[in-house]
Amino acid sequence: MLMERCAVILLFTMLLIKSCMVWFAMSSSNFTDQSALLAFKSKIRFDPTNVLAHNWTTSTNFCHWIGVTCSTRRQRVTVLDLGYMGLQGTISPHLANLSFLVLLDLSNNSFQGQLPPEFNHLRRLKELNLAHNQIEGVIPPSLHHCRRLQAILLEYNNFTSGIPKEFGILPKLRGLSLGGNSLSGSIPSSIGNISTLEYLESESSGLAGSIPFPIFNVTSLRYVLLQNNSISGTLPKDLCSNCPKLQRLSLYYNHISGHIPSTIYQCTELTHLVLYYNSFNGTIPAEVGRLHKLKRLNIGVNNISGTIPPSLGNISSLDQIYLGTNYIHGVIPNELGGLSNLIDFNLGKNFLSGVIPSAIFNISSLESLSFAYNAFSGTLPTTIGLQLPNLQQFLAQGNQLVGNIPLYLSNSSKLARLTLEANLFTGPVPKSLGNLEQLSWFNVGVNQLTGETGSPELHFLTALTNCRSLKWLIVDYNPLDGIIPNSIGNNSSPLQTFSAFSCQIKGHIPRGVGTFRNLNFIDLSNNNLNGTIPSTIVGLESLQRLYLGNNKIEGFIPHELCHLRNLGELSVKQNSLYGPIPSCIGNLSRLQKLLLSSNTLNSSIPMSLWGLGNLIILSLSSNSLSGNLPPDIGKLVVIEHMDLSWNRISGNISTFIGAFERLVSLNLSRNSFEGNIPQSFGNLIALEFIDLSHNNLSGRIPKSLEKLSHLKYLNFSFNKLSGEIPNGGPFPNFTGQSFLHNEALCGNQDLQVPPCSHSNKKSETKQILLKVILPTIAFMAVVAFLYMLKKYQESNVQIQSSSMALKEECPQEVIFSATGIMLLETFTRKKPTDQMFTEELSLRHWVNASLPDKLMEVVDCGLLRIENGHMTATQDSLLAIMELGLECCKELPEERNDIQEVVSKLNKIKLQLIRNRRT
Repeated sequence: MLMERCAVILLFTMLLIKSCMVWFAMSSSNFTDQSALLAFKSKIRFDPTNVLAHNWTTSTNFCHWIGVTCSTRRQRVTVLDLGYMGLQGTISPHLANLSFLVLLDLSNNSFQGQLPPEFNHLRRLKELNLAHNQIEGVIPPSLHHCRRLQAILLEYNNFTSGIPKEFGILPKLRGLSLGGNSLSGSIPSSIGNISTLEYLESESSGLAGSIPFPIFNVTSLRYVLLQNNSISGTLPKDLCSNCPKLQRLSLYYNHISGHIPSTIYQCTELTHLVLYYNSFNGTIPAEVGRLHKLKRLNIGVNNISGTIPPSLGNISSLDQIYLGTNYIHGVIPNELGGLSNLIDFNLGKNFLSGVIPSAIFNISSLESLSFAYNAFSGTLPTTIGLQLPNLQQFLAQGNQLVGNIPLYLSNSSKLARLTLEANLFTGPVPKSLGNLEQLSWFNVGVNQLTGETGSPELHFLTALTNCRSLKWLIVDYNPLDGIIPNSIGNNSSPLQTFSAFSCQIKGHIPRGVGTFRNLNFIDLSNNNLNGTIPSTIVGLESLQRLYLGNNKIEGFIPHELCHLRNLGELSVKQNSLYGPIPSCIGNLSRLQKLLLSSNTLNSSIPMSLWGLGNLIILSLSSNSLSGNLPPDIGKLVVIEHMDLSWNRISGNISTFIGAFERLVSLNLSRNSFEGNIPQSFGNLIALEFIDLSHNNLSGRIPKSLEKLSHLKYLNFSFNKLSGEIPNGGPFPNFTGQSFLHNEALCGNQDLQVPPCSHSNKKSETKQILLKVILPTIAFMAVVAFLYMLKKYQESNVQIQSSSMALKEECPQEVIFSATGIMLLETFTRKKPTDQMFTEELSLRHWVNASLPDKLMEVVDCGLLRIENGHMTATQDSLLAIMELGLECCKELPEERNDIQEVVSKLNKIKLQLIRNRRT
């Protein structure tokens, strides 16, 4: 009895000890899990809902924390689900201590940093979901130690490197999703070893190479989504022989080539075959027609040829057929008219022909229908009634369709886009189309449409403006031969684009056009419009492009145009506009193209125009514009094309044009420009075309033009140019036609000019010295002599009558100042009264601002010696003369030099010039 009691006590003691040991073990494990969760919490920088801050506290059991699920028996963390919480921070490696974790979901947060390699300790983990975060670095290959993993979801992060080949030994993996990362390399062939794989996704992840064929031997495979990569290669011929369960094959936006395998029919579960934007060739396998569960057949934008298999009509489940942008020819099989579930049908940009089967228009489920850019002929069915109630888009442009626009299209109340351009449609545009409240795009350009019989007004335009959603209205190239009714502006419309180019439209521009406050593009050019531009145009506050060229519009350019501050392009060329260009044109600061050519505009070009810093194209040719170009037009920094030809502009060509480094074309021909071709033109590095013909230009052709390597056309004919024609750079490519009818050009005899000789050039330079520079200095010396006589001789000394007259009429200071001005006039060929000079910019100020760096931009280049070795000496002499002229005409007499110093400087200049002359 005693022994039995001892045995019972011993047994009880052992049970008690075991329970204590289990309790201590559980307590230790629980503490480990809690510590791991708290370590994870410490790495969270931002918790928008404060869930972790308020709920994850030691005052409550961690198994009750939000996002945490524990096992019932051991109270160990098995699930951590914090997806869509908006958390920011890094992932703590301490999560690897949750040794019983089965599911980790941190998706759709903003976690950064790297994926801890310690996660390979999570041996019970089945699902790892870190999708849609900002995790970077490599995908740890060590994850293959988590042998129970069934799903790895890492899409849309910042992972780099490649797909670890070690994933191929995960025996239970069913889903692998890595899309939206910055991976490199190709898909490891070892992925084909995962016999349990069902879902393979890696879209938009930078993958290259070919798809390993072993992947298509995985019998469990259902989804292959590898679109938008750089994958190349071909598909295996036995594609579906070993993966009959395949449901979706999405490979669009890659570089895959070869044929579509005819064995595709063995994938009997296939619902999506999406291969567009690749390089597939060959024909569409007729066997595709055996895929009875197929919903989407999308093989557009490839190199597929042949015809459309009639067997496609057997796939009643199809809701999308996209065969566009291929080389498919033949006709549309009538069998396709029986696809009653079809929603999207696109055959655009092929070589299909024949008549479109009327049965297609009986598919009431159709939402998008495109036959664009083929060779379809015949008429569209006209007796369909209400059979396209869901149609939202109908594209039939670029064919040879004839007849009227079907009235039944007006019954497709959901129609948003109707494009019938570039066909042979005739008759009027149905006014009933104005009932389509959702119509936003209407394009019937390039047809043979006309106005309504018996009415001069184009009433369909008014009807279409009733469409509350209409933004694009395009009727170009139709013989409408009518008047735009003023009623076009009766309704508030969101219209943004109105284009009626070359439509034989006549009458005035209606005043009602000003109500289209959202309109940003209007093209009424190449019509027969007359009258004036209405002042109501000021209401087009969103207008960016206005084209009214090639009409018969007359009158002034209205000042109201200057209020269109968003205007970027304005063309009123080839009209009968007259009067000045409004000075307020400078208010259009966004203007990039200004085309006013072929009118009868007069007066001078307003100064404000030269301040349009965004101007790219300026064409003012064939008008009656006059005046001079201002000296400073340097704000046109992005100008590429400038045409001022066939006007009456005079004066010198502005040297600032040489600063237009983007200038491609410059035409100043048929004007009255004089002076020299600016040396600065050698800086026009982008110039391809220059025409300065039929002016009064003189002096030499600057050798700096030899730097214009892109120059293809040059015309300096009919001027007064002299000296040697440059022979470097682009000049050997030009003929004598470029230099006809000038005064004294010389050079290569192929240019139909006499040869140059060194003696002629030297003689010419000496003549300049004898006729201009030395006489000027002599006159300056006489004036200085008279001044000294007046100041130092006695009053009884007799002076020649001409000198006395000069002294009596002018005070000494005035004589001295006038002499300085005369020097500046002589050497610049400018007068103080020239139009370029104002109260703010006088001749003296202009010269003073140019010395010494821009001396040659103000001095007449004809005074400069060009022989080698003498250029610097002559420039030095000219600089000395110009500085002396400035000193003589300083505003305050006390600032001027002493007369003896002036005489001394004159003698030095004269001696230097004589020495140069003798050499």
